Amino acid sequence: MLVFTALTPHTPLLIPSIGKENLKKLQKTSDSMQQLADDLYAARPDTIVVISGHSHSYSDAFAINFNDPYKIDLTKLGDLDATCDYHPDLRLIDKMQRQLRLDEIPFTLHPEDALDYGSAVPLLLLAEKLKNIKIVPVSVSNLTPKEHFNFGKALKEQIVNTTRRVAVIATGDLSHTLTTESPAGFHKSGPKFDKKIQELIAESNAAGLIKMKPDIVKEAKQCGYRALLILFGILDKQNIKTNILSYEAPLGVGYLTANFELA
Repeated sequence: MLVFTALTPHTPLLIPSIGKENLKKLQKTSDSMQQLADDLYAARPDTIVVISGHSHSYSDAFAINFNDPYKIDLTKLGDLDATCDYHPDLRLIDKMQRQLRLDEIPFTLHPEDALDYGSAVPLLLLAEKLKNIKIVPVSVSNLTPKEHFNFGKALKEQIVNTTRRVAVIATGDLSHTLTTESPAGFHKSGPKFDKKIQELIAESNAAGLIKMKPDIVKEAKQCGYRALLILFGILDKQNIKTNILSYEAPLGVGYLTANFELA
């Protein structure tokens, strides 16, 4: 059963030993992540499905990382202590891959022991108190927005029908072209993208998300759009209350944190 859903940023700057003085600039996001951590703990999940745009992906297929164990290692980013292991939910992964193949959705399993930082950061910040938690790392693809949404719907069928308590976390940052100080410089589509995403999330508007203009998505240089599409597919026809906990962009990148309360 589905017990928790959220969208989070995944900048490593949220890790205190990496962010250091920059962490003060991300106070709103940091506070929101703490609130999500409390909410996740209260939901008592057995498994976390984490959807990241930075994990190993394929142009023409979706993927689930199937490995045991998964390792988190952020030493290359400056954190010498954030090393830990997670284990897969083997039964749920098997059910998912069977359903996806029956639905003829382009899909593959791939083994990779190291979790990408997009998956690692939210797991470290949100799941610290959860002991023996299992995970299912999901990758996006270069397929269409509608196909990402349908992929999420297929995952939902297995999530809501399992007896295990499942949390879903989609991770990604919004535009990287908000100002001249942004990592990818300024483009007028950057602020437009972030504003539109906030509107669509607040309205739970899946159709609007699917129909976003491809040029704006591309020019925003974002990394969360496709993960959000999958999340909206998982939430399709669910009775939810959407809460945008925070949005800020002090470093030229849009960071949005939201949860979707299940009725």
